[in-house]
Amino acid sequence: MKHPAFIQVEAASLLYGKGTAAVQAVDQVTFDIRGGELLVLMGPSGSGKTSLLQMIGGLVRPSSGRILVDGRSINTLGERDLSLMRLHKIGFIFQHYNLFRNLRAWENVAVAFELLGLNRKACERSSRSLLERMDIAHRAEAFPHELSGGQRQRVAVARALAGDPGVLLADEPTAALDSQSGERIGLLLRDLAHQDGRAVVIVTHDQRLAAFADRTIRLADGRIAPTDVPARELRLAAGFA
Repeated sequence: MKHPAFIQVEAASLLYGKGTAAVQAVDQVTFDIRGGELLVLMGPSGSGKTSLLQMIGGLVRPSSGRILVDGRSINTLGERDLSLMRLHKIGFIFQHYNLFRNLRAWENVAVAFELLGLNRKACERSSRSLLERMDIAHRAEAFPHELSGGQRQRVAVARALAGDPGVLLADEPTAALDSQSGERIGLLLRDLAHQDGRAVVIVTHDQRLAAFADRTIRLADGRIAPTDVPARELRLAAGFA
């Protein structure tokens, strides 16, 4: 049985600026993302993929059309409700990790639990548990500069999972990683979709990462290219069986 659509993007557009200086970053984009699905957004610089990800995450509102997360329209939510949605339903993963350099690995994850209102002991216990799931518990006491790029990204993924969100949004999560670390992150994100039933959306230029996706959407000039790319075709192109 298919999971219900968790994210619905309906004729969503995003316009920056006004008049002759206006830029159409996203233009009438429509698609659904279901729980349990890993979806990759690809396209050249300026194609609108990061702007689209920001709209899905509620960081910017569509100029027209609408985006629904778990049945609720981002367009009509007030700032407080939108902040609560981001806190409880959406996890963000960034290219450059966005870790606090003066905090240890477990403390970087604990920050997210503190926002959820847990006390310090519960924050530490929950943080270490997530780091264990990310196979990085043995580095819980390390500072970010003491970790490899792949290890830092695993800490960042753990932090994104703190609120047990139904949606994970990743912006170029493998761009700063070597090929082996990038493959591990791809496998991890696929497992978080398939095993946990999360809707995972990745913006990437990394063709190998796209090979782990269930579906790939290509954008050009703010619009969806004519056809989606089947996952098996991408796996074969990247050299996977």
